[in-house]
Amino acid sequence: MNNKDKNKNILYYGDYLCILAVFLFSVYALYSKNNVGIIGIILCILMVFLIIKKKKSDEEILKDKIQNLSLNCNKLTRKTLLSVPLPLCFLELNGEITWANKSFNRMVGIEDNTSSVGLNIENLIGNITLRKVLDENKVIEEDFEFKGRRYLLKYSFTKMDDESDGSADYRVIMYWIDQTELIKARQDCDDTKEAVLIVEIDGYEEVLKSTPEEKRPLLAMEIETLIANLGDQTGSLVEKIATDKYILFMRRKSVLELENTKFSILDKAKEIEYGNKLPITFSIGGGYDGDTIEETGDFASGALDMALGRGGDQAAIKNKKGFNFYGGKSKGFERKTKVKSRLIGLALKELINQSEKILIMGHKYPDMDAMGAAVGVYDLCKNYGKEANVVLENIGESVEIFINRLKENPYYENMFVDHEKAERICDRDTLVIVVDTHRPAYTEYEGLLDLSDRVVVIDHHRRGVDYINDTVLLFHAIYVSSTCEMVTELIQYTDNDSDMKINKLTAEGLLGGIYLDTKNFEFKTGVRTFEAASFLRNMGADTILVKQFFNSYAEDFLVKADIIKRTEIIDQTICISYSYEEIDNVNIVIAKAADELLNIKNIKASFVLGKKGDTIFVSARSLGDINVHIMMEKIGGGGHMDIAGAQLKNIDIDDAYNMVKEIIENYIEEEKK
Repeated sequence: MNNKDKNKNILYYGDYLCILAVFLFSVYALYSKNNVGIIGIILCILMVFLIIKKKKSDEEILKDKIQNLSLNCNKLTRKTLLSVPLPLCFLELNGEITWANKSFNRMVGIEDNTSSVGLNIENLIGNITLRKVLDENKVIEEDFEFKGRRYLLKYSFTKMDDESDGSADYRVIMYWIDQTELIKARQDCDDTKEAVLIVEIDGYEEVLKSTPEEKRPLLAMEIETLIANLGDQTGSLVEKIATDKYILFMRRKSVLELENTKFSILDKAKEIEYGNKLPITFSIGGGYDGDTIEETGDFASGALDMALGRGGDQAAIKNKKGFNFYGGKSKGFERKTKVKSRLIGLALKELINQSEKILIMGHKYPDMDAMGAAVGVYDLCKNYGKEANVVLENIGESVEIFINRLKENPYYENMFVDHEKAERICDRDTLVIVVDTHRPAYTEYEGLLDLSDRVVVIDHHRRGVDYINDTVLLFHAIYVSSTCEMVTELIQYTDNDSDMKINKLTAEGLLGGIYLDTKNFEFKTGVRTFEAASFLRNMGADTILVKQFFNSYAEDFLVKADIIKRTEIIDQTICISYSYEEIDNVNIVIAKAADELLNIKNIKASFVLGKKGDTIFVSARSLGDINVHIMMEKIGGGGHMDIAGAQLKNIDIDDAYNMVKEIIENYIEEEKK
């Protein structure tokens, strides 16, 4: 207790102390036989009576003051709540309004001379749900839109005790906080953030060469005009950074508007026609929402790489949440120049010569393209005097015949290693060469990618969102028929020595991979594909023996026939079917069934599902008019525009079938818009 409080207590008890002193003095006088003592005692009794009466009077006055103050406060509170600009209402748990202020009444459109009391909140506001939470200390919030305004609703649940019977009732206090202007200010701030767009003309040199010389200036001028119009439309600063590349600095809002139009500039580019045999297509990479302009630029650059890796003729937009893709519906065209293959080949030769340990792997459940390419790289290593190993854990029927022939040939002795041995071999300096996939989760043994710092990727699939990072060498060409074609060109052009030879069985494996991915030279077959096949034929590849790699069992034909019989046709152009039979090579059977379904008249695409263990395989095929890659990407798959697939884990085949069917129907609906 401080001195101030002590002084207050002394003053408060001062009257009693004085009476006590007089009383003690009077007792002393009476004891001394002095009549003054009697008078003093009488005075003490009188003073005590007067003090008690005065204090009672003071207490009554204080009570009156407190009561008047309470009444005044209640009046002030009511007046304040009625006139406060924040809409406020009290509700029963059934939604009935028991009290509301003027701001709430005005908000819901009730005149000042009327009241909302007794009305139900849902009849006034619409679809609003009161939370059944009876915790008086908890406030619940939610966003709500009413008459074009955005509100933050705060609910406070309060317990009201009934003194008559001791029961408890509950009321809801609802606060309406108008956030319309705040949200608009935030949106304006976001819309004006910087964004970067990079536009690259696909195969510009080839397009110019395919155009009559006298019309090339007109073609170039038309492209410049189209880019300039894009800059004007988006209020951008446009800079030409190369003969075939432009960079645009704009606001985030402009990128979102382009996304709403699904980048219609992609279609406008294809309309440019000045006698060019090859169409004009753009690859666009955009970035926004970076913490700095540098990060936004990195987003745009990465998005452009993604667009190019997926075949061009599309826009890829990246922010912190990931990628969005637009376009990508046209086929990529073949590049006739082999300069890239030669440069990649020389770089690969140097990496092989610098490596003491080399591991090669394809994707899980390898097919002939993956296995043929892996054996081709193995033979390439042997030509440079380096021993290599191909990582393979399980042998599927799709490569069973080829693998058995490899194991019978002493040239490939000890070539294969399982996962356990590969892990023992692999260290930071081991050269790990991945073929026919660029997705970490799809590789034969993903753990090797973490063990090695020297990874090479050779693949021809359209790039997915997840891909192997930090490669020392990347050979990614989506316009070629197969990875085996790419490896064949590396063998052809990796050295100036024209006497490089590969084993006859290696050549047959490479040719088998080309056979598989081109469907016997029917799909994605260009001039370079036939040149690669010719080279392999010169290396001794026997086409009859290659055909035997694809021989099937009789039961496979029965399963395929059952799949075809069960086929459902959607929109008269797309087939979808499935197999209930769980066979080891179900992925091969459904792929063959999907190919077969394309032979039906007017059918442009086919989808077939099959189950093996806890995995549902989806095989998608197209004649080129429908982009099955985009559709398979929606369920975590990928591939090419006309050949794609996906694998679904821990899902029933009926649910998977309905999922794929819904994707097909959504695709058709979007195309009809």
